[in-house]
Amino acid sequence: MTQICQPARHADRLRALVATHASLMRWLRAGRDSGVADWCIGAGVVRTLVWNHLHGFTPGCHTPADVDFVYFDPADLSATQEADITRRLRETAPDAAWEVVNQARVHLWRRDGADAPPPARSLQAGIAAWPETATCVGVSLNADDSLRIIAPHGLDDLFDLVLRPSPALRDPQHYNQRLLDKRYTEKWPRLCVAAATDS
Repeated sequence: MTQICQPARHADRLRALVATHASLMRWLRAGRDSGVADWCIGAGVVRTLVWNHLHGFTPGCHTPADVDFVYFDPADLSATQEADITRRLRETAPDAAWEVVNQARVHLWRRDGADAPPPARSLQAGIAAWPETATCVGVSLNADDSLRIIAPHGLDDLFDLVLRPSPALRDPQHYNQRLLDKRYTEKWPRLCVAAATDS
């Protein structure tokens, strides 16, 4: 998958926001210390941080239900490995509601009759398949405390308050249902929402 070059202004803004969020930085340190090689924290944690900031809300407003820790390990597709990583993260940072997923095994999930996606070839490819472009963003902490950003669809939608389906979306109804369940526009009224259509 081609790496999207992030506009410096967006990447710098995201790094600054993450660096000033004490809880997220603590969770990132826990992620770095977990022993997992290729990982990030993403989805709702990052999206909520940015959209709260752009709406002038406090960082604690509209907190996400969980902390999505995703990694890529095609050599071990067991649920046991995910459980072991979850246990280590909980021991290090018990204040986070950890949701741990190996993106290399998502294609093995049962989906109530829906077609399974093809196996992801990388962490970035797994993130690219998440439902909305603004949610397809993850951050991780390098050994030198610098922040790595993974954003396969770029950061424009996240910072421009645009909610649109990911190009990899397989089920438009899933996107539409998320709009209802997540109450995005209730929480962040300045969002511009694009509709999902059947291909």
